[in-house]
Amino acid sequence: MELAKEPSWKKSKKLLTEREKKVMSLGDITTEFGKSVGTFVVDFKGLNVDSITRLRRNLLKGESDMMVVKNTIAKRALSEGDKAAPALLDLFVGTNALVFAYGDASATAKALYDFRKDNVKLVVKAGFMEGRKLEAAQVEALSKLPPKDVLRAHLLGTMAAPMSQFVRQLAAVPTSFVRVLGANKEKQEKGS
Repeated sequence: MELAKEPSWKKSKKLLTEREKKVMSLGDITTEFGKSVGTFVVDFKGLNVDSITRLRRNLLKGESDMMVVKNTIAKRALSEGDKAAPALLDLFVGTNALVFAYGDASATAKALYDFRKDNVKLVVKAGFMEGRKLEAAQVEALSKLPPKDVLRAHLLGTMAAPMSQFVRQLAAVPTSFVRVLGANKEKQEKGS
């Protein structure tokens, strides 16, 4: 007794479903790339599932997400859209993932390099921010920057310093005048 072969239309439907999944993931990557303030390409070869799960959890805390993608799909996604990144296309060789930063890009870079301290197998290849490619050394320098809120506080303090000095100088004039009047009054009282 022979087993009935699967009709050819069912096979083509399965292929179509797989293609739809690929196209959907291409659309997802393009959408995420468009929403992100920074994107980083990492090589995760040699990391086990537990390590990758820990990395993803750490990234979620910093308003980031990691997507493991096929190289061909990543290349197509990064060459399309408003924020195309053709400078990153040559990096997609081997096992790669895209890390999207939606909040503070320096916090995402810091999370990657903090994770890398314990897992040297993670390689940060490059990044893409504000329309330009960041080399691995630049991404590492970005990871060492303080968080955005701290930078804003420093900037605000720097901007407020001249104003507070000006107010002190303005206050010093009347204060000095009052002291001179007080000293003059004491001098007159001692002289009489």
